[in-house]
Amino acid sequence: MSKVVIISDANFEQEVFQAETPVLAYFWATWCGPCRLVAPSVEKISEQYGDRLKVVKMEIDPNPNAVKRCQVEGVPALRLIQGDQIVKSHEGAITKAALIEMIDECLNASPLN
Repeated sequence: MSKVVIISDANFEQEVFQAETPVLAYFWATWCGPCRLVAPSVEKISEQYGDRLKVVKMEIDPNPNAVKRCQVEGVPALRLIQGDQIVKSHEGAITKAALIEMIDECLNASPLN
């Protein structure tokens, strides 16, 4: 079952920068074709890493503050955040295997684990 949390500007700070675990933030748009390709991988990641990683999803158009704070310039965009730091970022379509590699690299290097 998916553990992706849908968030907005209103709860971004609390859900992301104050989270107890590392966070994968997925920025998307309804008009974005590549976002539809990446979304299933993000869902699977939330199931696979749910015990070690919080996965959040945010639509960019109604949430300009978080988009600006995370320096999102294109979608789909992914940000891996620990504490109040963006430790890894990716923009554009990404394969599930590449996404897993990005996450594993960060989680295995994390002093939180």
